[in-house]
Amino acid sequence: MIDSYKTIKTTSKGVYKEKGSKFLGFAYPIESEEEIKIHINELKKAHHNSRHFCYAFVLKPDHSHRRGSDDGEPGGTAGAPILGQINSKNLTNTLVVVARYFGGTKLGVSGLITAYRTAALEALNSAIIIEKTVDNYYNLRFTYEQTGDVMRILSDDFVKINSQKFEIDCLIEFSVRKSEANRIISQIEKISTLELKFIKTE
Repeated sequence: MIDSYKTIKTTSKGVYKEKGSKFLGFAYPIESEEEIKIHINELKKAHHNSRHFCYAFVLKPDHSHRRGSDDGEPGGTAGAPILGQINSKNLTNTLVVVARYFGGTKLGVSGLITAYRTAALEALNSAIIIEKTVDNYYNLRFTYEQTGDVMRILSDDFVKINSQKFEIDCLIEFSVRKSEANRIISQIEKISTLELKFIKTE
């Protein structure tokens, strides 16, 4: 069961220069493909003189969703080298964009591959790499009298309480690491008359 993965904490940057051309690398933590267009559009506004915005991304804990774009550069010279650097660090939920400023001298296929690969690597080398868990999220409704029994279970190290409301009827939203979910849920279900609802896995 895959229930943990590595990603980057915040945006990071890197740069590579060759024969007058400048390659600016930007690495972003992302949760969905929709965020990619937003980041690229922001870069295009900030770097409107750049000729190419090549990128690659990996999504999902099992790294199953990935793609690269050469954005007008010769095929295989940009997207694939950028993707290779994300893979080399075993990262997911990560986007790397490299903006190129042309310096007037063509670099050739091998030169472009080196440039895009190095700019991506520099951006990732300056990133803070973190490990995150895949968690199941639940809503739990119970009576006030059941609070003690419920909280004893939810005090487990693998459980995180995200929100809570204690009234006559109490409501807690909590998350638990996927590999530990069955153990925690089986304990909760031993308490009678409470209401447990699965929300999502994330």
